[in-house]
Amino acid sequence: MSFRETKLYSILFLKCPRCHEGAFLEANPYKLNKFNKVKKNCPSCNLKYSIEPSFYYGSMYVSYGVGIAVAVAVYALTQLLGLGFSLFEIFISIIVGLVISMPYIGAVSKSIWANIFFKFDKSMARKVKIRT
Repeated sequence: MSFRETKLYSILFLKCPRCHEGAFLEANPYKLNKFNKVKKNCPSCNLKYSIEPSFYYGSMYVSYGVGIAVAVAVYALTQLLGLGFSLFEIFISIIVGLVISMPYIGAVSKSIWANIFFKFDKSMARKVKIRT
């Protein structure tokens, strides 16, 4: 199994959960006029990304967990680098880290949510690769 066939690839690179080829979002997460807007269908395999209306509201719970993970990572980084920050400076660095990564956290959370419900289809991925 190659890395491209893993859910982690689909999640981190914001690709279609079924074929891992098509784009998941309308635009880059940091393009604020289309802030984390999910496409209706996969441009490669035509998978409908939304099972029901308001499908991605559940990704808010995932977003909370991913945000906590980012906060812990920023804290661990300040400790590992031995920056000697005070408690207030650590708090500010966590806030800055969260604000900077907020668009990507939202996008990854939606991708995680979609990958929970949609499974990778190796045969579909092969068909899509042959077409392109």
